[in-house]
Amino acid sequence: MRESPAAASAAPRLIGWGVPTPPSEERRLMSRPNLTTSIATRLVDLLRRSGLEEGAHVTEQWAADKLDVSRTPARKAMLFLAEVGILRREPNRGFFLDRDAATLTGTDLTEGADMEEDAYFRIADDYIGGRFAGPFTAADISRGYGLSARQADRVLARMESEDLVRRKAGGRGWEFQQVFSTVEAHDQSYRFRMIIEPNALLEPGFTIDPEAAALHRKQQEALLRGDILLLPRAELFHVNASFHEMLVSFSGNQFLLDAARRQHRLRRLIEYRHQVDRSRLAGQAREHLHMLDLVEDGKLEEAAAFLRRHLDKVRVIKTQG
Repeated sequence: MRESPAAASAAPRLIGWGVPTPPSEERRLMSRPNLTTSIATRLVDLLRRSGLEEGAHVTEQWAADKLDVSRTPARKAMLFLAEVGILRREPNRGFFLDRDAATLTGTDLTEGADMEEDAYFRIADDYIGGRFAGPFTAADISRGYGLSARQADRVLARMESEDLVRRKAGGRGWEFQQVFSTVEAHDQSYRFRMIIEPNALLEPGFTIDPEAAALHRKQQEALLRGDILLLPRAELFHVNASFHEMLVSFSGNQFLLDAARRQHRLRRLIEYRHQVDRSRLAGQAREHLHMLDLVEDGKLEEAAAFLRRHLDKVRVIKTQG
């Protein structure tokens, strides 16, 4: 992250401001903007502002011209929007809007539109990038990220509620909780989950909660109807993490559930970074729905094997991609 000299001098408890080349491992964990995700997000915003109704014809040339890109990346973005249920692709006819543009609302459509949201992820990036030096205060956050005192308090309260930071003993200042900040730790976390989560499905007390399963099915289906692009990063992480926690909770084993929840807390910041690229999430949502089908059909051995493969695939993407 690049900061102005004024911002750098105003943040005495942060180190490394404006460092152009972080260590290679930190660089691998930096947010990775994805062209398809970026153009698709801009196209959603364009559709919303254009006020188009369901069924409207959306051509590749119109999208390319409006977004000032060539037709090839515009087409890839439109295929992605078709995959997540915002556009509908008809053979030999092209793309059509599958819902009224007025329904395409979300907090992530305009990058940086919310100062507090932007500061939240900049703080997370700075921590993962090794640019925090020990404890810090709300005043440091206010100065370093251009927030008012009240905004800084709200950002810290949110991070505290998510178990990312905690108040120091005596209440003077803040410090980060233990979270994963290296590729190796993230890889080990997934390997740990590959032991815990599939075996939870094979516990003798495994019992499905039909209401919970129905709720999570609806959430995963909503991802494939546009929520992959419309939900903010934090909520998108919660939807997918809570799906896995639901499966483990069916085991009836509180120790397994506590372990799963701890892993999700520890990996939250790194996962937020990967939500910058949403182009792979449709496949993950479909795999979640398939897992749920297997579990509800009582095919628990098959579900456990599928869940292990699912976690291993995501592990490779997020630690070696």
